[in-house]
Amino acid sequence: MLDTNDRLPDLALETPDGGTLRLHDMIGENLVLFFYPKDDTSGCTTEAQDFSRLKAAFQMESTQILGISKGTSKGKAKFIEKAGLTVALATDADDSVCDAFGTWVEKSMYGRKYMGIDRATFLIDHDGRIAQVWRKVKVPGHAEAVLEAARALKVVRGPNAG
Repeated sequence: MLDTNDRLPDLALETPDGGTLRLHDMIGENLVLFFYPKDDTSGCTTEAQDFSRLKAAFQMESTQILGISKGTSKGKAKFIEKAGLTVALATDADDSVCDAFGTWVEKSMYGRKYMGIDRATFLIDHDGRIAQVWRKVKVPGHAEAVLEAARALKVVRGPNAG
């Protein structure tokens, strides 16, 4: 299970248009990876909308946002449209990303055990190292807390930058 100071693994995700996104391709800016249980459910919709609402503020901090869950690329496209999302979403079709980050876990509801995604967020710095981890996320105020952490990260700019 990946944790603070670990390097971002080079794993692939499926994009809503059916393409492939490699996590290593996102190194160079800060990155928020938020893992959510399921498209188009109330808590997951609120979380994705909160990150979408703050997307411009994250961009001011040189920080990209990517939401990850199971499901299909077609389902992600519908979720983006229905919820009016502006953040990128991706599907972990082979469980490799959820396994690496420790978010694919056994859950229990009404005494029934099943496997599912644990809501968690990872802030990765521009060098591809995990700077901060939030596990067992509660949605209200979470996107704002992640934004504050992103603001605290030092961003390396060119040698002549102020």
